[in-house]
Amino acid sequence: MKSVSVVRMAPSRRAGPDGVPLSQLPPLSLYVHLPWCLKKCPYCDFNSHEWRREEGAPASLPADLEQRYLDALQADLEASLPLVWGRSVQTVFIGGGTPSLFSPAAIEALLAMIRARLRLVPEAEITLEANPGSFETGRFAGFARAGVTRLSIGVQSFDDGLLRAIGRVHDAAQAHAAVQEASRHFATFNIDLMYALPGQSMAALDRDLEQALAYGPPHLSCYHLTLEPNTLFAKYPPAVPDDDLAADMQDRVEARLAQAGLQHYEISAYARPGHRARHNLNYWQFGDYLGIGAGAHGKLSFHHGIVRYARFKQPQRFIDAALAGGAVEEERRLQASDLPFEFMLNALRLIDGVPATMFEERTGLAVTAIAAAMSHAADQGLVDADPARIQATPRGLQFLNDLQARFLDDPAAPA
Repeated sequence: MKSVSVVRMAPSRRAGPDGVPLSQLPPLSLYVHLPWCLKKCPYCDFNSHEWRREEGAPASLPADLEQRYLDALQADLEASLPLVWGRSVQTVFIGGGTPSLFSPAAIEALLAMIRARLRLVPEAEITLEANPGSFETGRFAGFARAGVTRLSIGVQSFDDGLLRAIGRVHDAAQAHAAVQEASRHFATFNIDLMYALPGQSMAALDRDLEQALAYGPPHLSCYHLTLEPNTLFAKYPPAVPDDDLAADMQDRVEARLAQAGLQHYEISAYARPGHRARHNLNYWQFGDYLGIGAGAHGKLSFHHGIVRYARFKQPQRFIDAALAGGAVEEERRLQASDLPFEFMLNALRLIDGVPATMFEERTGLAVTAIAAAMSHAADQGLVDADPARIQATPRGLQFLNDLQARFLDDPAAPA
C-alpha cells in the first residue's frame, strides 16, 4: 500500500478546496469506542485494554472510571459537532473492547448524552457489543431499557476446549446463557462465531453452527480466524486447520446457514430478511461515520472532500486530551488517487455489490476512474461484467484481497 501523509489540524477544520467535490453527502453513523476488556484475546488487534479486577469482583467497571470516560466522550462529541452540524444520524454502534463492562445506567447516560446533541432518526439502529464473560442476569434487559435496539454477542464458539484455545474468558455455559437472555430482550441480535480455530474439526464446526442456529438468531457473523500482525498469535502461532480444510469450513458455513434461511449478504455476515446490520452496511457502502472514544476512527465527507480522523488510543491519554478539547490525534484528507481503493475495499465485500452510480455519489469521481481495473478484473472472472454494477463474482470473493488491491493507485484515476 502506498504511503500517505498525515496532517495534524484542529478537529473543527474541514478539507481544503483541493478535495474531490461531492454532489451530496452520504448517510451518517456514529461509532462509540469503549476500550476496556477483562482480558486481551491473543488474536485481537483492536484497540482494547485489560481492566484488572479483583478476584470475584463483578464484571463491571468502577463507577468513577465510567463517569470520567463518559465525560470525555461528551467533550469529544461536542468538539466534533461543527463537522456534522445539521446532519441526521442513522445508526449508533457502541464497540470495544467489551462495552458490556459498562453498567446499563452508564449506557443509558451515554445514549441520553448523544440524543441531546445529535439528531437521531426515529428508528435509529443502536447496537452494543457484549461478551458472555461480562454477562450477569438482568444486565441485557437493562441495556434494552437504556435504549439499545440490537445486541452483538461475541460467542466465537460453544466448545469449552476451543474457547480455551483462543483465550476467551467465558465458557460454553456462559455463552448459552448470554444468547438465551439476548433472545428474550432483543428483537434483533447477532451471534459472532469463528472458524478455522486451533484444533477445530469439521464436526466441531458443525456442532457450533447447530447450537447457534438452535436460538434462531436474526443475524450471524462467522469469521475465519486470522493471525493479525502485532498480536500474541502472530508472535506464537497456534496450529490451525490447513488452507484446504479452512476453505471446506467456509463452504460448510455458507451451505448450512443458507439452509437455515439466513441470507449471505457480506463476506462474513448472514441475516434473516429485515435484520441486516444497518450500521455495517453504511461502512461497506462508503457512508460517513463520526467516531468518538479512545482510538476511534471516523470518515466524514464534505462538499469539497473526504477526511479520515483518528483519536488517541491509550484510554487515559484520550480522556485527558478530550477534556482539554483535542481528542483527535490524526487527520488525513483523502486524495482523488486514494478513493478507488478506499471505496472498493468496502463495496467488494458485499455479496450483491453496489450500483456503479454509488461510486460516483460517494467519491465524487466518475466511474471511468475505475474502468480499467474493472475491465481487467472482469476479463479474469473476478467481477461482474455488468457496467451498471460493482460486484465481485464468487471467484472474486475467493480472492478478495487480491481483487481489492487492483484498485490501489489505479492509473485511470485522476491525480
